[in-house]
Amino acid sequence: MKYRCVQCGFGIKTLFVQYSPGNIRLMKCENCKAIADEYIECELMIILIDLILHKPKAYRHLLYNVLNQQTVELEGLLWKSTVTFLLFDAYRSLLLLRNKEEQSSALSFPSLVWRSQQIFMDVFVGNLIFLCVFVLATRVLLKISVGFSSCGDMLLAILVSSYFKMFLVAMMVWEFPSSVIFIIDLFVLSSNVVAIKGTCRM
Repeated sequence: MKYRCVQCGFGIKTLFVQYSPGNIRLMKCENCKAIADEYIECELMIILIDLILHKPKAYRHLLYNVLNQQTVELEGLLWKSTVTFLLFDAYRSLLLLRNKEEQSSALSFPSLVWRSQQIFMDVFVGNLIFLCVFVLATRVLLKISVGFSSCGDMLLAILVSSYFKMFLVAMMVWEFPSSVIFIIDLFVLSSNVVAIKGTCRM
C-alpha cells in the first residue's frame, strides 16, 4: 500500500479524492472506519504541535504519508538527516566536554586534534550503541523482527523524531546549565520511542 491510516496504521491506496482544485474528499480507512489522515487539511503548525505533544498519529502522517518513497527521495533525505543528526551530537559532546574541562586561554594544535578525536569517538560509538539497543528493544519489547527493509524506516523515524536536538542551537546564543542538555536528551528519547511505537503498530 502507498499510504497508511494515521489512526491504526492500516495500509491505504489513497488518502483523498480531488474533484476540483480546493475541493477534496478525505478517504476513510477500511480497517477502523475513521478518516485515514485528517492532517492533510491541517496547517504545518498544528502538525508541529502534535509532534511536540508526542501524538503517534502525527508521526504516522509524517513518516508514511509525507516522507514516503513516492513523494521523497529517501536515500538523499537519510544522508542529509544523518549528517545533521551527527553534527548536533558533536556539538552536544563539545558542550559537555567544555563543562568538564577548564577553558584554557589558548589551545595547542595537538590538544585540538585530541579533542576532535574524542568528540568523534563519543558521537560514533554513542550512536552505534544507541541504535543497537533500539533495534534490540524493538525486537524484544514490540515482538517485531527488524529486517534490512525496515531498518531504513526505523533509522528515518529516529532521525526525524530527534528534532528536539535543534534546541541545542539556542545554547550558542544563551548560556544554559549543562542540565538543559540532559533535558533535551530526555525529550529526544521519548520522541524516538513514540515514533518507533507509532510506526511499528500495523
